[in-house]
Amino acid sequence: MALHPTSGVLKGRKITIKDNVSVAGLPHTCGTFPQFVSRDRGDKHPLAVIDATVTRRVLEAGVIVAGTSTCENYCLMPLSYSSVNGPVHNPWLHGYNAGGSTSGGAALLALGPARAAGVPGLEDAGEDIDLAIGGDQAGSIRVPAAYCGVYGLQPPHGLVPYTGIAGLHPMIDFTGPMARKLEDIAMLLAVVAGYDGLDARMTPETPLRLNVLDYAAALKASVEPGKGLKVGIIMESLDSPGTHADVAEIVRAAAVKHLEASGAEVSTVSVPMHLLGPAIWTAATRNHLAKLAVGGRIPDILSHNMPHLTLRWPPDQEMYDLLRVANPAVINIILTETLLTQKYGAEVQAKAHRHVLELRAAYDKALQEFDVLVTPTTPSVAPPLPDPRPEEDGGSSVLDKFKLVVGATNNTAPFNVTGHPALSVPCGWAPPRGGEGMLPVGMQIIGKRWDDIGVLKAAKAFELGGGGLGQWPGLQSTTV
Repeated sequence: MALHPTSGVLKGRKITIKDNVSVAGLPHTCGTFPQFVSRDRGDKHPLAVIDATVTRRVLEAGVIVAGTSTCENYCLMPLSYSSVNGPVHNPWLHGYNAGGSTSGGAALLALGPARAAGVPGLEDAGEDIDLAIGGDQAGSIRVPAAYCGVYGLQPPHGLVPYTGIAGLHPMIDFTGPMARKLEDIAMLLAVVAGYDGLDARMTPETPLRLNVLDYAAALKASVEPGKGLKVGIIMESLDSPGTHADVAEIVRAAAVKHLEASGAEVSTVSVPMHLLGPAIWTAATRNHLAKLAVGGRIPDILSHNMPHLTLRWPPDQEMYDLLRVANPAVINIILTETLLTQKYGAEVQAKAHRHVLELRAAYDKALQEFDVLVTPTTPSVAPPLPDPRPEEDGGSSVLDKFKLVVGATNNTAPFNVTGHPALSVPCGWAPPRGGEGMLPVGMQIIGKRWDDIGVLKAAKAFELGGGGLGQWPGLQSTTV
C-alpha cells in the first residue's frame, strides 16, 4: 500500500536509509552475503515486505527516498571495508575509510560538500543528498559522521523506534538522523521520534507522537544557547591509549574557543570509568551478540520481526571462509560468545550489567556539574582502507584489519550502553598518518539522558561561536 504524505515537513528532500532498515520493495542486505539472509539461500538478497517505523514516518513527511545506503557486514564494523557491496571511500580523501557501520549514508552526505570544495575525482560520483537515517550500536552513526565531516546523532535510548530494523542487541540498538546541517538533524529527529506501540526499547520517558518536541523550532528559538552553558571536556578522552594528540588538541581547542565565544564556561572533568567504557560495552553484550546479530535469534522482549529475513545459524564453513576475509569482527563475536557462555556462564554478563549502571552513574554525576560533556568522537581521523583481497592473494591480513579498528569506538560505545544522547559535530581538519591530504575531525557532545535538545543547543552554541568543519585545506602533503 502506497503511503501518502501527511505533512510537508520534509517535502522534496532526498534521504538515504541504512541498509539494515526495512524499506518495502527494496533489497534488504544487512551488508552481508545474500545466502546468509535469504530464505532460499540463493544469490539474491530478499526484498523487504514491510516498512520500518522510521521509514514510514519519513515517507509521511514527504521525503524522496533516494535508496538504501551501504551498511557494513552485519553492521559489525566501525570502518568501511567489510560490506558485500565493496569498500566505501571517504569523499574527502580516496583510499581512506568513511567509517561504519553507516558508511554509505555518511559518504553520500559528504559527497556534495567535497565536490563543491574541489576535491578531485567526484564529478561523476553520484547525486547529492542532505539527509540520512543511520543506526548506532557502538558509534555507527557518530564515527562515520566524524570521519566524513557531517552531523550524526545518537538519540536517547528508546526515543526513536527500532521496529523493522535488523538489530544487534536491544540494550545498544539506536537509530537516528544524520545530516549536513544541525537544523536538519533537529527537523529529522522530530519526524522519526516518538512511541510506536511496537518497540519494547521504548520507556515511560518516550513521548507519544503528539508530544514529540518540535526540535527545529526549539533550536531556532534558542537565541543565546551558549549563555550560562557549562561544558565539561572529559580528560580521559584526550589522552587515552590510541588517541592521536593532534586530534585531541583540535577538539579541545575548538571546544574552548568557540563555546566560550558563545558565552559558555568550558573546563575539564575527570571521569575515570570512561576508560573502562569500551570493555563494559563488550562484556555486557557479548554473551548473546552473535546469536542476535548474526543468527537472528529473537530477543527476549516483545518484538516485531522482519518476515523477509532468514538469518543463517549455526555458523558453518562457508560463513567462516567468507567472513574471515570480509569482516573478521563477525568471527570474533561468534568465538567470544562461545567462550563467555561455555566457560564463564551468565555471571560475567550480570557483572557487566552492574558495571553499566555504575558507568551511567559516573556520567550522570559529571552531568550534575555540567550541562554537556565533550570528547573527540574518534581517537584519530579516518585510517586508510585495507586491501580487501584474501591474505593468500596479497590482501591485508586479519590482524592488519583489526589493527585499523582497535580503539575507533572508545569514546562512542560507552554511551550506547548508558543511553545518553550524543552528537558528532564537525570541528576541524587533521592529516592522516603517513599520507597526503586532510581529513575531518569530529567533536562529540554528550547530554543528560533525555536532554537531546540540550545537546542540539550546545551544538548551536558551538556554531554561533564560530565553530564548524571549516574550509577544506586541500591536498596538502604530510609526513606525520
